[in-house]
Amino acid sequence: MSNGDIFVGEIIGTAILILFGAGVCAAVTLRYSKARASGWIVIAFGWGFGVLAGAYTAAPLSGGQLNPAVTIGIAVDTGKWDKVWVYLLGQIVGAMLGAVLAYLVYLAQFQANVREVDTTEGTAEEPLPTLGIFSTIPEIRNPVANLITEIIATMALVLPVLAFGLTRGLGESGTTVLIVSLLVVGIGLSLGGPTGYAINPARDLGPRIVHTFLPIPHKGSSDWGYAWIPVVGPLIGGALAGLVYNLAF
Repeated sequence: MSNGDIFVGEIIGTAILILFGAGVCAAVTLRYSKARASGWIVIAFGWGFGVLAGAYTAAPLSGGQLNPAVTIGIAVDTGKWDKVWVYLLGQIVGAMLGAVLAYLVYLAQFQANVREVDTTEGTAEEPLPTLGIFSTIPEIRNPVANLITEIIATMALVLPVLAFGLTRGLGESGTTVLIVSLLVVGIGLSLGGPTGYAINPARDLGPRIVHTFLPIPHKGSSDWGYAWIPVVGPLIGGALAGLVYNLAF
């Protein structure tokens, strides 16, 4: 695979991933969405379908890694680092593009995302938070616990992804991506409760950058104080998964 193919493939695939993922979060979160308050299971499956669509689309060009943690895990296992920077750059650019596209899909809903609240002077409009549509937010803000969660959840992604490469039938049948997408759904359902399961530095960092600059009314903080955890945690988890896989298999 050439550097150009890898770069374009990762941009397209990651953009599709984030379009689906941020899109389902917007659908569940925004007040005037038909899917408002439809729940965590909907979010988990939305992200899983995003992996399915993005990885299958990018596979012919780049292999469809779409995740710096996966890229690092593969590099640690194989010792091949020369194209890592191309993958990572494409993933970050694609994540930013996907976040912008999701914003455009729900543009009217972002503009009208307020609720009426009772005050001593009658009723007033209060803006609803939107950062969780783009990036992860922990339920309990504890940096050590949040970091551990992201490390373990990312290992639970990357280690099976590496092992799937040993399962010949999956590769020959073309169902590897389908199995990975179901794996992502499972991680969301089982391990996503504490932090929102970033498990992908590009998935969190790219949309957080976009949230910082988008003209969303009353959008509030982009929470850069927390932003290092969904980047560092998955990178550590991916590297550990690559090391374990290399030693064990």
